[in-house]
Amino acid sequence: WEFNSSFHQPSAFLMLGIPGLEALHPWISIPFCALYLTALLGNCMILFIIKKTQSLHEPMYYFLSMLAVTDLGLVLCTLPTTLGLFWFNLRRIGFDACLTQMYFIHILSFIESSVLLAMAFDRFIAISRPLRHPSILTKATVTKIGLAIVLRGMVSLLPIPFLLKRLTYCGKMELSHSFCFHPDIMNLACADIKVNVFYGMIILLSTVGMDFIFIVLSYILIIKTVISLATKEECLKALNTCVSHICAVLVFFIPMIGLSMIHRFGKNVPPLVNTLVAYTYLIIPPALNPVIYSIKSSHIREALLRALWRKSG
Repeated sequence: WEFNSSFHQPSAFLMLGIPGLEALHPWISIPFCALYLTALLGNCMILFIIKKTQSLHEPMYYFLSMLAVTDLGLVLCTLPTTLGLFWFNLRRIGFDACLTQMYFIHILSFIESSVLLAMAFDRFIAISRPLRHPSILTKATVTKIGLAIVLRGMVSLLPIPFLLKRLTYCGKMELSHSFCFHPDIMNLACADIKVNVFYGMIILLSTVGMDFIFIVLSYILIIKTVISLATKEECLKALNTCVSHICAVLVFFIPMIGLSMIHRFGKNVPPLVNTLVAYTYLIIPPALNPVIYSIKSSHIREALLRALWRKSG
């Protein structure tokens, strides 16, 4: 390591795979490859179908496109270091490269949270104000929402790498995962990290935390609107349009909340649990989201079948 008597910043960190199962990494890489392949092909398929199908050029599917692009970004952020570690035991990652990966992982996670909130808002308007839905969520409005989501993530997380660079590091420079995560890097410092902890908590609560609260409020209002509908068939039809989004919300937020709790309060949690929750949070949602929407959305499913029929014909 490069060392200065008053300031010690490592030239690199060492990444860990799955604790206690290092000898099985080549075999463990098989399900990871399957998940990564599913995420890459599934999200590219969603984007291709929405682009090529004119009937899907509406707000719900524009937001789904944003979700697919975000999931692709998350996959491409973690795939090189994860498979590099499992296949070739490439544990070393440069300090600046680690901060860059961490920044983009957190930005994309925040963007995914905001996109899920936008999708909840879209469902609320579609169910409670069906006639005004096209005039409220125009293409220009959706574009502005998308830009606001990206800017919000980039600006709110911009100080994080600089807050980490100012710290002095000592001891073993081993990360808990095969990717860089803010709490993980922060805990390797031998300096006062109160500012990092406070800023990280404030940003998490004011972005992802608020997104989750507004998503829950949106569904409370949706349920109130649905209950007021005349027939049972209308209620079921309205709720059916939300099922895939509810699944996507649960798949994303449950592991994220679990990982945040472990990093802040789970000092005695076994390292294996921490690692598995982290992988679930970053790899499972990008792989499952296209599957969920392909199964539950009849429009996506029909467009996919038409595309396959044309190719086979």
